[in-house]
Parts: sequence; C-alpha cells; structure tokens
Amino acid sequence: MTTKGILGKKVGMTQVFTEAGELVPVTVVKVDANVVMQVKTMENDGYEAIQLGFEDQRPVAANKPAKGHADKAKTAPKRFVREIRDVELGEYNVGDEIKADIFEAGEFVDVTGTSKGHGFAGSIKRNNQQRGPMAHGSRYHRRPGSMGSIINRVFKGKLLPGRMGNKTVTIQNLEVVKADTENGVLLIKGNVPGANKSYVTIKSTVK
Repeated sequence: MTTKGILGKKVGMTQVFTEAGELVPVTVVKVDANVVMQVKTMENDGYEAIQLGFEDQRPVAANKPAKGHADKAKTAPKRFVREIRDVELGEYNVGDEIKADIFEAGEFVDVTGTSKGHGFAGSIKRNNQQRGPMAHGSRYHRRPGSMGSIINRVFKGKLLPGRMGNKTVTIQNLEVVKADTENGVLLIKGNVPGANKSYVTIKSTVK
C-alpha cells in the first residue's frame, strides 16, 4: 500500500459545520510550503522514502551541511525534516512542493506529534490511580501504594511517579474534514498530539 504524507504545525482547535449541518470539532494544521529535500531509493539507501522539509530556518541557525543539503533542492534549510516511507517514488522529485491538496475531505490519516510535557507527576495524575482516605487516622493519601511482597526489589511495570508527557504519540484514523490549499491548512476531525505551534507528521492511515 502506497503512503502519502505531509508535515505541518498545529495552530489550534475550532469547530465547523458539515454539509449535513453537524457541528464538528477540528484541529487546524498549517501545512504550506512542504519541500521534497531528498528522494531515497533502494539502490542508494537500501529503502524507499522521501524526505520532506517544513518551515524555513533562520540562516544564522543553519550549519554548512544543512545549507548544502537544502541547496540541492533549491530551497532554504528547514526547521522540521522527516521521512515518509512506502511512497510512490515516481510522483516526487527533489525540490517539488507538496501542498494541502495531497489529501481530500473524507480521507483518514495518522497524526504523529510530541505530547505536552507535564514534568514530574505523581501516581494520581500520571496513572489515574485513586487516593486513600484523607481522614480518620489514614496515613495513605497520594502515595503509589504497596511495592509488592519482595524486599529490596520493585516489580517491573509498577506504576510509579515520574516524568509525564513529552513523548512521541501517534493518533490513528483521524478524518480530514477539509483540505484548504488557498490558506495552506488541513482541518482534521478531533484532537491531535502536542501543544499549539508544535510540529506534526500527517500520513495515510495504516488501518
């Protein structure tokens, strides 16, 4: 199965009416100015993929290798670069621009982004555990609970406090409500991972 893909930046959420008059919550993703930076082939790289770049980087922030790589595509160095595998290579050439019309309304996509970071969080917030009684002499309030029956060892997989969020997350089977090429945005039904202004990768769904 061939895959389509595009890179974008999460703008925020809004809601739109469908043709049937239904009010649908959507995430707005800015996807203008995607450039094919490199086409990877089985002969040269051992696998087939295209490398996309999104959003120009400030010249002072780009190093020489990045500038040389971008020059081959006759574009500026990019801030966000990702590969899309299993594509139809004949459709893409280095330097091509990919726009929102690569997807159509009604198509389903998988969206990958970095989830919001919450720092160090306890068991209740991080793992949805319940607290103990707060009164009547209970000394068990927001603790992680029993460590198990073995001394000097914690069982693997034990849900404990720790760093929460800031992980790569993929949400599958999200519907494209509208592909607006004029404004360079995709409207995707529901929520997508990450904070506003964070980068996301949108690909054809695998399911």
